[in-house]
Amino acid sequence: MKVLYEDNHIIVINKAAGEIVQGDKTGDESLCDTMKQYIKEKYAKPGNVFIGLPHRLDRPVSGVVVFAKTSKALERLNRMFSEGAVKKIYWALTKGIPTPAEAELETWILRNEKMNKSFSYPKEVKGSKRAILHYRLAAASQNYNLIEVELKTGRHHQIRCQLSSIGCPIKGDLKYGAQRSNPDGSISLHARYIEFIHPVSKELIAITAPLPNDRLWQSFEK
Repeated sequence: MKVLYEDNHIIVINKAAGEIVQGDKTGDESLCDTMKQYIKEKYAKPGNVFIGLPHRLDRPVSGVVVFAKTSKALERLNRMFSEGAVKKIYWALTKGIPTPAEAELETWILRNEKMNKSFSYPKEVKGSKRAILHYRLAAASQNYNLIEVELKTGRHHQIRCQLSSIGCPIKGDLKYGAQRSNPDGSISLHARYIEFIHPVSKELIAITAPLPNDRLWQSFEK
């Protein structure tokens, strides 16, 4: 766990692929549990420790995650995320090249809970939710391309589903059309940057999450 920012009200970390943010049916230790233990030990806090989670990242995804250390911060962050007042930039590695190279992508996403998968439709269908992101082809190499995504809405598997729908499944993401898995079970999607107004101090918080320690990722950072 790498702490990128911390004060009395929030803590921001760089999540590794494979870590789960919240507890699930696997019973594996979650980052919420890890954060509580970290705060308890660092500040010698007796009793229960409060940790709130205003947003999430899928388990195979890496990058920046914000936690609230107070109920006041959580309430305000929840509102900011739901109202789209938080800027979120992701980096994705794909085999495909998007056409056009830059565009705003708006589709309707329908989640299938039994399959734990989402499907993208050009028009609204029953039960679907409007999904918007802006993408641009940021760099290209012989085998893979870097697509930068600014997420405007927060739907289930939104980036994975929408990039796949334009012929650009994310490297390692078998569920959405990648040909091969990554050796560590990750997918090559990284929450690179987040920007928001601090829920208490009202200062601008802007944080960039370092890329995974992987040769392919590092080649794009250069």
